[in-house]
Amino acid sequence: MTSAPDNTEKLNALYHLEATTIYAARADQRFSYTLYVPTGLTEEQRKHTTILVAVHGTGRMQTLYRDIFSEFARAQNCIVLAPLFPANVLQDGNLSGYKYIQEGDIRYDHIMLDMIDEVAQRYHVSGGKVLMFGFSGGAHFTHRFTLLHPHRIRAASVGAPGSVTLLDFERPWWTGVADVQTRFGVTIDRSAFRGLPMHFVVGKDDTENWEITFHEGDRHYMQGANDAGATRPERIRTLAASFAKAGASTRIDEVPGVSHEVTDVVAYSQAFFADVLNGRA
Repeated sequence: MTSAPDNTEKLNALYHLEATTIYAARADQRFSYTLYVPTGLTEEQRKHTTILVAVHGTGRMQTLYRDIFSEFARAQNCIVLAPLFPANVLQDGNLSGYKYIQEGDIRYDHIMLDMIDEVAQRYHVSGGKVLMFGFSGGAHFTHRFTLLHPHRIRAASVGAPGSVTLLDFERPWWTGVADVQTRFGVTIDRSAFRGLPMHFVVGKDDTENWEITFHEGDRHYMQGANDAGATRPERIRTLAASFAKAGASTRIDEVPGVSHEVTDVVAYSQAFFADVLNGRA
């Protein structure tokens, strides 16, 4: 009697390498992630592999965010981690819960941290410091995650966020960080931002503001919600200045002829990350 064939190697090649399947997050199965894992990583290469987190916007195009970094991952020895934070998780119609870090009892930063640790353990790479990219709604999450967990960020690229949280200890969350200790149990240490590579990118023509202007009665409205500027370019400049004031190493790219489209700006983020990984930033 013959035993069944062991297809582990084939299954690994098909579902766990290159563009992977979508996995439920171990910390909370309402959330998931997909990966791009370059094939043939040697043990020596894995010692230097970096996880690159690519966070989707409101449209939740999770696999697009994985795929636009796949070639970069092969060239720069990275594993791409693209999370999915679904809309309407609490059945209340909320499209933006993840952008503001907390929704009900859900802490999206904690979910993200555990996803990183899960992937690092599975592929035997370091998850201590990651690259993080986000565009639009993903940029909301990326810069707010960086504010709360700068020690877990090797470099961050923030693309065209609609609303911004400044390193302002006079304003409460989400416009500032005055109450993050009470709200999140996190103490912000300004010194953690000194020299932190931060990239900000936006299309010069990304000026439609109907979706990003807050009005009284809006779900996330608060006093000062529109103070950082009327348009995405204005708000990203204000955000970059806030990080620069804290000592971060900031770079801004305002891309001519481009409106609100991730595929038109991601090359600037890739160039920034390549500079970081190769000691040029």
